[in-house]
Amino acid sequence: MDRAERGDWWASPWLVGAVVVLTALPMMWPTVPPLVDLLGHMGRYQVQLNIDHDPQLARWYGFEWALIGNLGIDLLMEPLAPILGLEPAVKLIVVMIPPMTAAGLLWVAYEVHHRLPPTAFLAVPLVYNYPLFFGFANFSLAMAFVFLAFGLWLHLARRGRLVLRAAIFPVISVLLWITHAFGWGTLGVLCFSAELIRQHDGGRRWHRALVPTMLGVLPLTPPVLLMLLWRGGEEAGGSTGGWFAMEAKLAYFGMILRDRWAGFDIVAMVVLIAALRAALIDRRLELSRNLAISAVFLLAVYLLLPRIVFGSAYADMRLAPYMLAVAVIGIRLTPRATARFAGVLAVGALIFMGVRLGGNFGSAILYDRAFSRELAALDHVPRGSTLVTLVGKDCIEGWGRSRMDHIPGMALVRRGAFANDQWEAAGAQLLRVNFDQARPFVSDPSQLVTYSQCRRERWLPIGRALPAIRRDLFDHVWIVDAPPFDPRLLDGMTPVWRRGRSMVLRIDRPAG
Repeated sequence: MDRAERGDWWASPWLVGAVVVLTALPMMWPTVPPLVDLLGHMGRYQVQLNIDHDPQLARWYGFEWALIGNLGIDLLMEPLAPILGLEPAVKLIVVMIPPMTAAGLLWVAYEVHHRLPPTAFLAVPLVYNYPLFFGFANFSLAMAFVFLAFGLWLHLARRGRLVLRAAIFPVISVLLWITHAFGWGTLGVLCFSAELIRQHDGGRRWHRALVPTMLGVLPLTPPVLLMLLWRGGEEAGGSTGGWFAMEAKLAYFGMILRDRWAGFDIVAMVVLIAALRAALIDRRLELSRNLAISAVFLLAVYLLLPRIVFGSAYADMRLAPYMLAVAVIGIRLTPRATARFAGVLAVGALIFMGVRLGGNFGSAILYDRAFSRELAALDHVPRGSTLVTLVGKDCIEGWGRSRMDHIPGMALVRRGAFANDQWEAAGAQLLRVNFDQARPFVSDPSQLVTYSQCRRERWLPIGRALPAIRRDLFDHVWIVDAPPFDPRLLDGMTPVWRRGRSMVLRIDRPAG
């Protein structure tokens, strides 16, 4: 029977297309996407695009291209920014990440089940996840590509186009690795598990299916050489550590949908877990063996991954939302399910999706207002200023964090001013900071200040940070949402803008 005869109204191309488009709305509203690390990355794009003709940038920073597994948006900025401008180009890319991820998830669900189950829409809200809100931009872009590529992998296998698959996936795997190496690794896990199931379903026992499975995924292996070249270089740098921190992994799993309101986000997680539980106990539902095994493989990777890989923090946390999404799209109806039951599930899943996306949209509006209030300060920062920025932070943050950690990057983007929030990570970043005399206000996390010293953190208390600013090097100070401090520490500085606990100060210097 075709879709119309079965009554799968939720699988209408118009509805699916509308759902995919709808996922873009929360990121379309904000002027600057409110993603924590993204603002710092935007500062790097400014250097990347302008260092060759801006002597001031060249005095503070260095930038050299190299082939590393973390270049997705960096490379896209080269053609897009000259046409659209830096900020619109970044926004366009970020706006496209949720729809591409949603389209990939729904395509994978269709390929595995040979129809779109109504429960697949439950996974759509997972495109707005904590790693995305954290601003892991290249990683999130890579994961969008992962599910589109995995959908293609399954489609070609279903059609018996294995030669074509073997021909095109070496190119896809290299492009994905360049976007972000973690994405390539995730695709490898998904394709290996899917190929193992395909070989077993073809009549091979599990142990006899391993060799043909490994041969089947050989087209995904070319980036292994790139990885060896990258990590074997003289400046590869980047530590790896934080193994088997199970308490943290459990906490990360609970924060998969973390956005602004803890209750709203946690209840949504409960709904998803309840849906998976129902698939195990309700005879009208079941889990696809293909996607269940893929989710188990990803769970194993999640448990084995350390917190820091090659200097990139939260390596394990990034995988959690996509592991859950794979499990959720694996839910499907059994022959025991009635048309009425299927319709009710479809309506419920679409309502859940709409409520979650509506919440993300409302949250984005509120973050946009907060960012606009703070970024108004840049109108009072002279272009090319040697600026030091201090962003207030609590030792223990609430569920809805401010996302201002890398707002100094916008001073670099909009005013060409020095930003002390850039990362120093040899082998993992193309940018380096050449302003050593300004230490400690050179790189991340020197921009973050607190009221008192926080345990296990390098953030300076503001009472120590303000006196440490070299007034012969810096000409302006931008304080964002300041913790309480002694106003006498501002002696020798003139406020040129103030709003609440934020201010811009000009450092006074003797005439002549």
